[in-house]
Amino acid sequence: MSRIRVLVVDDSPTMRQLVTRALQADGGIEVAGAAASALEARDLIKQLNPDVMTLDVEMPEMDGLSFLERVMRLRPMPVVMVSTLTAQGTETAISALALGAVDCVVKPSAANPTSFDELPAKVKVAARVKRRVPAAEPEPAPGFRGSYQPGNKVIAIGSSTGGVEALIAVLTRFPANCVPTVVTQHMPPVFTRNLAQRLDRMCAPQVLEATHGAPLKVGTIYVAPGGDMHLEVSAQSCLLKPGGPVNGHCPSVDRLFQSVARSIGPRAVGALLTGMGRDGAQGLLEMRRAGARTFAQDEASSVVYGMPRAAMELGAAEHQYSLTRIGPALVEAAAAKS
Repeated sequence: MSRIRVLVVDDSPTMRQLVTRALQADGGIEVAGAAASALEARDLIKQLNPDVMTLDVEMPEMDGLSFLERVMRLRPMPVVMVSTLTAQGTETAISALALGAVDCVVKPSAANPTSFDELPAKVKVAARVKRRVPAAEPEPAPGFRGSYQPGNKVIAIGSSTGGVEALIAVLTRFPANCVPTVVTQHMPPVFTRNLAQRLDRMCAPQVLEATHGAPLKVGTIYVAPGGDMHLEVSAQSCLLKPGGPVNGHCPSVDRLFQSVARSIGPRAVGALLTGMGRDGAQGLLEMRRAGARTFAQDEASSVVYGMPRAAMELGAAEHQYSLTRIGPALVEAAAAKS
């Protein structure tokens, strides 16, 4: 197999050397070039055609987020952010993921000297993400806000790699009085809190990080907190349950979907969005067998068609839709009479 070719972008010569050293310690990765600015990186992308780019946030001439937005619009490619500003799930990290970055890595510090240990693995994951063409203009949002009448159902959504973009696309199409909605996105602690806050600013419904015992209310979307707890539901509330990783993840989409199948049954609507691996596929199948309506994101609009593919292979999803269509499909299914 050919090695993964990486372009390293950072205005600090020392940091470029550290990133290069961390990546080249893995025999499957080759640093094809390094750039000290966005303008230099732009030229090297054309010359080198790298598989993955690592990108700093704070740079002269053009900051990393502005450059990321331009790259994703004009020449989409897998990007891993490497910055002190992406520490602790900050708003900067969520912004980068929303713009299309695959992942974020914190620069080493006295408090976290081994942060680059995970960099090669994250670059390898990024290399498996397909290069996407710029998204088409979204379809007009449905006219639900004034006339939508929620039923007595619950929507459950699972997502992973590329999920921040996908959740924004889906949930911003929900009406303010949507049915209670529970979401598990694979993310570490603190990231999920900032994700919920960002979605809350962007969406018509209220978006909260889920807490144990929180009642499932109309007009509210609950995001599973990252950490060592799984989000589950009873018939009326959110439950945070301890447990080890399931399918390599905590929180796990399977744990959420399986609880929805048990507690909500035919009153549920489920969707599995972009992500690597199989988490959520078995749970979505259990939801369908319990009488729920079930959907998956299609391959063309998925950053990684792993979890949705697994759902389709199991027969867990009734239909698969593009990212622009799946939000309205969920809302329509939740309003339909059982």
